Amino acid sequence: MDRDQEKAELEVGQVEQEEKAQFSDTLDDDVSEEEGKKIIRRIDRRLVVLVGSLYCISLMDRTNLSAGAVAGMLTDLNLYGDRYSVVTLVFFVTYIIFQPPSTVVIRKVGPRIFLSTITLCWGAVMIGFGFSPSFQVLLGLRLILGAFEAGYFPGCVYLLSTWYTRYEVGRRYSIFYLLGCVASACSGILAFGLIQMDGVAGLQGWRWIFIIEGVLTCLLASLGYWLLVDFPESKRLSWSFLSQRERNWIIKRVNADRGDVVAPKFKLRSWLKGGMDLRVWGYAMIAFCSNTLTYSLAYFLPLILRNNLGFSEGVTMCLIAPPYAWSGIYMYIMGWIGDRYRLRGPILVANMVLALIGIPILGWHHNSGVRYFGSFFVTAGATANVPASLAYQANNLRGQWKRAFASASWVAFASIGGIAGSLVFRSQDAATGYRPGLYACIACCLLCIIIVGVLDLSYYIDNKKADRGEKRLETSHEEYQPGFRYTY
Repeated sequence: MDRDQEKAELEVGQVEQEEKAQFSDTLDDDVSEEEGKKIIRRIDRRLVVLVGSLYCISLMDRTNLSAGAVAGMLTDLNLYGDRYSVVTLVFFVTYIIFQPPSTVVIRKVGPRIFLSTITLCWGAVMIGFGFSPSFQVLLGLRLILGAFEAGYFPGCVYLLSTWYTRYEVGRRYSIFYLLGCVASACSGILAFGLIQMDGVAGLQGWRWIFIIEGVLTCLLASLGYWLLVDFPESKRLSWSFLSQRERNWIIKRVNADRGDVVAPKFKLRSWLKGGMDLRVWGYAMIAFCSNTLTYSLAYFLPLILRNNLGFSEGVTMCLIAPPYAWSGIYMYIMGWIGDRYRLRGPILVANMVLALIGIPILGWHHNSGVRYFGSFFVTAGATANVPASLAYQANNLRGQWKRAFASASWVAFASIGGIAGSLVFRSQDAATGYRPGLYACIACCLLCIIIVGVLDLSYYIDNKKADRGEKRLETSHEEYQPGFRYTY
């Protein structure tokens, strides 16, 4: 057995000992291993399901523009030429501007108040969409929507990372984003049902899509005010949740894993210091590449199905669901594999390879049915890469404010990917089957694979140096933790 194999076995043994130590450390609080598992399941049910459900409605509100476009909004609001692309794009202008401070604000105000308030606000804006009389008003509402939705995703990602250990977050991020896929899968079917209200109260069917979904958002926001939970170490109480003894147990196990539960007092310099690590920008570029694909699909898959593959309006809305339903299953499987075998980089590469297989099928095959089949590959690979890249980032960072900066930069570049996704599929390219947009998506897949390869190589080298005692890992924001190693 060579030296690398021996060290690999030693690392696995150390991880197993650390996991056992996490449970044994809790004996002071009389928390058994079985009770610990029950506590984790309670957190899953309360935290992951609720923030995932709210994210589900967030994605639905953000991307139902395509359903409205198919249902007649383009004609009614004179969205000719590049106007539809502009309407989809402007959302990300305010989204990018307002999201960096969100991870700081959520620490100060608390998740319950912050997340539920912004959800209520964007729900009200969505209702306003249904009464938009012109392109200009719709444009303004999209800007406001971007400002309110800006803090939700980075806030949730940051909140989830504080409750779980490094090798638990992959599956939780997958479930969180899986519920978003449910939104994407069901939004078309729900929209098809809502446009049947055409003529009710003198409103067109596409307007009811926004009004009803806006009302649902406001109702969920009210529920979130009572049920959302705070950070594990916070003194702010969460309604009918964990006892202080159980929260202490969570704090101990997360500290044993990475030693950064308690956030130091906020200093702008400490927060900005996270940007000094080039790897943080590597994670951000992975987010850009992955989200260029996901937003391209969200905004233009319905138009591709309708205009290029020739499906009717009703069939198009229903055909959106199956690719996203499959991607949800695939995403959970990949999240489970990543946590079970402690893999991050290979999962990202596998997802991008799957998307690379699907894009040429979707764009170039002569048969419409086969092209639609290609959308399953693209959708699965692109959507699965979002939680996978979040887990990749979360596993390789220490320090609350560095984690907060990394979450903000990830979402900022993901938003820039949303802008790119809004632009690469241009109306004038419809006759060619949106080929330039497909080329751009292929380039994003290849770039993502290259970045992951570079990062994994750097992790491997640094882990070897740490094994030999030549380097201490992730000490810029926190005290040295001997057992910490990068995950690749």
